[in-house]
Amino acid sequence: MKKHMYRPLLLFAFTISMQAQELIPITKVEVLSKVSKNNTSIKISKEDFNQAKADYKQTNAVFLPNITASHTAMTTTNPLMAFGSKLNQEILTQNDFNPALLNDPSRTNNYATSIEFEQPLINLDGLYQRKAAKSKMEAMSLKTVRTQDYLVFEVEKAYMQLQLAYKAVDVLNKAVEAANENKKIADNSFKQGYLQRTDVLNVEVRVTEVKNQLQTAKSNVQNASNYLSFLMNDDSYVVYTPMDELTVVTFSVVNKSVSENRSDIKAMELASKAYEDMNKADKMAFLPRLNAFGSYQLYDHQIFKGDANGYLIGAQLSWDIFKGSKRFGKAQKSKAEFEKSKLEYQQYVLQSNLELNKTKRAFLDAENKLILTALALEQSEESLRIRTNRFKQGLEKTSDLLMAETQYLQKQLEYYQTIFEYNYTQAYLQFLTKK
Repeated sequence: MKKHMYRPLLLFAFTISMQAQELIPITKVEVLSKVSKNNTSIKISKEDFNQAKADYKQTNAVFLPNITASHTAMTTTNPLMAFGSKLNQEILTQNDFNPALLNDPSRTNNYATSIEFEQPLINLDGLYQRKAAKSKMEAMSLKTVRTQDYLVFEVEKAYMQLQLAYKAVDVLNKAVEAANENKKIADNSFKQGYLQRTDVLNVEVRVTEVKNQLQTAKSNVQNASNYLSFLMNDDSYVVYTPMDELTVVTFSVVNKSVSENRSDIKAMELASKAYEDMNKADKMAFLPRLNAFGSYQLYDHQIFKGDANGYLIGAQLSWDIFKGSKRFGKAQKSKAEFEKSKLEYQQYVLQSNLELNKTKRAFLDAENKLILTALALEQSEESLRIRTNRFKQGLEKTSDLLMAETQYLQKQLEYYQTIFEYNYTQAYLQFLTKK
């Protein structure tokens, strides 16, 4: 008994809370604008691109010199270091060649300022690593584009879900009004002795069922609104009302195909190219490298002075002939990664074409279903109209009227659901075939 008392109270409280929330009218264009500016997934994707761009900038080291500067202070009584320090400072005298001073020098201070550079000349592995980094950066850029495309599609779907939820609320509100009106007729007929108590109870059960469905529809409105808020990165979670009606939208699906220039497919192709370049870089690591180097030094026995100076310029050809089996294993691994990326690319293209064919068939099914549900809606509406008139005259059974009401409600909801499926399928087709 307590359950029956609590349920109406809970439904009443839910209705009041729904009405107390602020209703914000919004258009699909506004949603798209806010999503493009504020959506977190887009921001994350852009940061992924910035990260790849930074990795590419690091490969400028293949062409640009590496320059360092240092200032070193030291004091020593080491014979070799003391003699060398004086030699660098250009302060040697004839007396410094005295064997006693050479073998046992006094403490010598040395301050050295040095500017060194290293300039890569021929580093073939670095060039291919740079190509790989560039391909990765371009792939991340295309990934950002595809993320934006997906969110446009997701907004289309979410906005249609909001429209559908409001349509369901409208239909069920009218169904509640009709059910209450039939209840009044049933009560009058019962008082006049034309109906039994069980018939009146059946009508009351029908009223309760429709009200429960209405509350569920209102919850769907809140759920759809909350999802839109999530897409727009808005934590206010208000209840939105769509400014655009849920209507049938049609565009041509003839000759629609998956393009290899679609951003996500092109991104996978570039990722595969990056793996190929990395494999080439690992192979080029077996070849020698040629680097130029040089330095300019300032020496003095006092800090931050440089009365003596000198420079050094040279070139180095280095060749790591054998480093265990590390390079062989690394080259084999990058080769396997490249082959795997090619297979993944082929599989992804096949899956995309499979999904397109499946969606085309779903669109044709939705198109046919839309025609049939529209016809069924008209027939059920006419059937309900006839039975309602006969029920008012006492010529129709209560059970037949309730069945006609239920059928008409189902056909209305089914019709709007079919419009949603029809429009959703078209939006998905556009997403799949976007170049």
